[in-house]
Amino acid sequence: MSDTPAIPRLFDQTAQRRHRDRAAAGFGGFDFLKREAALRIADRLELMRRDFPLCLDFGCHDGTLTREIRATGKVGTVIQADPAPGFARRAADCGPALVTGHDRLPFAPASFDAVFSCLTLHWVDDLPGVMAQIRRLLKPDGLCLVNLFGGSTLTELRAALLEAEQELSGGAGPRTAPMADIRDVGALLGRAGMALPVADADRLTITYPDMFRLMADLRGMGEQNALLGRTRTPTSRRLFLRAAEIYHDRFAGPDGRIPASFEIITLTGWAPHESQQQPLRPGSAAHRLADSLGTTEQDPEA
Repeated sequence: MSDTPAIPRLFDQTAQRRHRDRAAAGFGGFDFLKREAALRIADRLELMRRDFPLCLDFGCHDGTLTREIRATGKVGTVIQADPAPGFARRAADCGPALVTGHDRLPFAPASFDAVFSCLTLHWVDDLPGVMAQIRRLLKPDGLCLVNLFGGSTLTELRAALLEAEQELSGGAGPRTAPMADIRDVGALLGRAGMALPVADADRLTITYPDMFRLMADLRGMGEQNALLGRTRTPTSRRLFLRAAEIYHDRFAGPDGRIPASFEIITLTGWAPHESQQQPLRPGSAAHRLADSLGTTEQDPEA
């Protein structure tokens, strides 16, 4: 019997792939968050002082990220991959595209100079395992540059649905996907063996006339509920109407519009290489801090 702990399965990957596939045809009308997140990756890429001849765009949607990173002039061939056949077909207009699983990257080790992913990894059950796969795919000094939704995403919607369900039924089922905190996600870079790890977050607020318009946008993005533990019977209209009232009462601004918060966590790491900056060995400093400060060094044990 294996001593390796089983990975908790939170997501129904078949349902998520189906949602994503349905969203593919009309995604151009709902891609505003994808475009914003792709621009953030492209902005960081432009700061890199090197080029990346062969790259992977994992979770490519309709090719939005590939178009943005190509515009930087820093990438060559980009292989695109997505869990949904509909998105893979649409992304083929931008170059090679194939269908892969949410947690499976079927490429040879050390294949790519860079691996990118934009707003897909929050649907992965085994995120540490996928980050380790990305590390294996990178050539020495290869770049990992990805982003995903973080824990502050849709806090208002979560609160409204939870309160409405507790009020009407005395309990609450899983209706929105759990999303990781930036500290936890950032630590994955080091666990995966990445060098020079950096994690940062951007927070966007989109306003809507009501909760139902927000939920329509989430469906258009392919981001609706795909939790394994979700309620399989249709949700009553009464619950949604009450949640919409709570959402408006608790969060609406003076103009009557409600805010929806989205946190985009961006992770940057590198496959180790001898040319990269290394931390100094303890005691190897060339100058004493006390001298720089113009003071006398004190022995704490004295």
